[in-house]
Amino acid sequence: MQVLAEGQFVKHVQYGLGVVTESGAERTSIDFHLHGIKKFVTGLMTVELTDEAPPPKARPARRKKLAKLSTQIPPFTIAVIGK
Repeated sequence: MQVLAEGQFVKHVQYGLGVVTESGAERTSIDFHLHGIKKFVTGLMTVELTDEAPPPKARPARRKKLAKLSTQIPPFTIAVIGK
């Protein structure tokens, strides 16, 4: 396999669709939609070039903010029971 252009869409048998993030004579890094970034030995990797773009990555869910707690302590009453 030859050096691939950054941004090239590829399809791998095991990992599916991905985008080339870095490629050189020794190593190639590909960002796969479901499996993250994987590094391959350029001369040994087997990928199929494709024009099909992987679906956009889902954004992580945002954490819900907790309701603000009042910083004031409500007043309380002490009842004195007479003798």
